[in-house]
Amino acid sequence: FYDEAEARKYTQNSRVVEIQSQMSERAVELLGLPEDRPCLLLDVGCGSGLSGDYISEEGHYWIGMDISPAMLDVAVEREVEGDLLLADVGHGIPFRPGMFDGCISISAVQWLCNADKKSHSPPKRLYRFFSTLYTALARGSRAVLQLYPENSEQLELITAQAMRAGFTGGMVVDYPNSAKAKKFFLCLFVGTSGTLPKGLGTECADEELHQAKFTSERTRFKNLKGKSVKKSRDWILEKKERRRRQGKEVRPDTKYTGRKRRPHF
Repeated sequence: FYDEAEARKYTQNSRVVEIQSQMSERAVELLGLPEDRPCLLLDVGCGSGLSGDYISEEGHYWIGMDISPAMLDVAVEREVEGDLLLADVGHGIPFRPGMFDGCISISAVQWLCNADKKSHSPPKRLYRFFSTLYTALARGSRAVLQLYPENSEQLELITAQAMRAGFTGGMVVDYPNSAKAKKFFLCLFVGTSGTLPKGLGTECADEELHQAKFTSERTRFKNLKGKSVKKSRDWILEKKERRRRQGKEVRPDTKYTGRKRRPHF
């Protein structure tokens, strides 16, 4: 568990924020959500709401679950747009059937493989999580869980319990030949067996070409094609408009909205 100071430090680390944003973008992309309407997503292990920020920017709604009170306190301080729930997902997902249009999770599910208490059985906790998640998701939706497995046994245990709970799908591995950029996404289908998406950076066998491909993919996250650049005036106005629609109190828009302040000497 993080204490308050650690949680704040983690959330303010620009490198952490950048990685979380990239992985959240990739996870939401793998969900294959409809483009014509906003969706309700579940964020498992939401922490301080960094992945939720990306979901909100995309115009979707979300509910986040996390086991760390300190992380959720920071999320409340940051005034994230999603609803938050303090809970251990190893006890199950406590929502009504078919409630969510999709689920993402960034760097959280592998913790269910640890037996932190004598009563904890990792296979049972994983099955409880996946079986209740399956129920909470709408038919035809997906769950995309990014994780850091310690070894192949852990990976097999997680995948086996997901399949046992009724999911179809499998592991999507981005940049499998890169030690630093390699990422595992467990892509799960509910009620339908869709085609498993291809991992990024898997197209080229040649190492040089692979490296070039990897570089161009990295810039894709920074350009955010077709979207307002983060912290720009348009981005701020869009965020304020979303908050108004949610009935929250927002300062009125003026000619100064989004304008950079002059440095003070």
